[in-house]
Amino acid sequence: MEREAMEFDVVIVGAGPAGLAAAIRLRQMATEGNREVSVCVIEKGSEVGAHILSGAVMEPRALDELLPDWKALGAPLNTPVAEEKFMFLTGGGRGFGVPVGLLPAELHNRGNYIVSLGNVCRWLAERAEALGAEIYPGFAAAEVLYDPAGRVAGVATGDLGLAKDGSHKDSYQPGMELRAKYTFFAEGCRGSLSETLMDRFGLREGADPQTYGIGIKELWQLDPAQHRQGLVMHTAG
Repeated sequence: MEREAMEFDVVIVGAGPAGLAAAIRLRQMATEGNREVSVCVIEKGSEVGAHILSGAVMEPRALDELLPDWKALGAPLNTPVAEEKFMFLTGGGRGFGVPVGLLPAELHNRGNYIVSLGNVCRWLAERAEALGAEIYPGFAAAEVLYDPAGRVAGVATGDLGLAKDGSHKDSYQPGMELRAKYTFFAEGCRGSLSETLMDRFGLREGADPQTYGIGIKELWQLDPAQHRQGLVMHTAG
C-alpha cells in the first residue's frame, strides 16, 4: 500500500513554543510580502500542549516582538511576578534567605509572568491557525525524507495498525508523506529525527558535546491560606 503525499512550502515538526512561533512568523512574512506560503505543523501529542506539562516563568520580550498586541488577543499570561525569594535550605526544615538584589540578573523575574506553558502553546496554535497555518496534532514524524541529491525533502508520519512483531493488522494504514521545500525541526533537544540529521550531515563535528540537566517536577497541594499569587521562590541546597 503506497503512502499518500501532501506538498507544502514549509513543514514544521513539533508544536512547541519554537515550532508555533516559527509558523506564526512565516505566515506574517507571507502576508507582509503578499505571497502565499503554505505552512504545516505536525505534533505527536493528541492535542497541542499535551506534551508541554511545565509551569514556567516567561519573559514576554519575544512575544512583544512576535505579536505586539498579545494582551488584546487574550494571551494566557495572567499572573505577573509580584514577589521573589531565594532560599538556601540547610535541612531539618530550616533555611535562610538571600536578598534578590544580590543575585545574578538571570534570576530576576520582575516584569515576567507565571504561566502554564501548555496553555501558552494552545493559544499560539490558535494564532497560527488564524494566520493560515495548518496544524495536525496526533501525527508523529517517524522518518526524514530525502530527495535524489540527498537533501531533506520533508518527513513521513508513522504507520498505524502494526502488530508487535511488525506485521500488518487489519487496521493497518501506511504513514503519510509531508513533502516541503523547507523542513523545520522543532522537536526538542533530544528529538529522534534531529539525532539522525546530526549523524547524517555531521552537524556535531568540531562542536562541544551537548550537555543536559535533569529536571524533576512535583505538584504540591497547598492550604489556600499559604498561597501568594505572583510569588516566585528559588531554592538551593
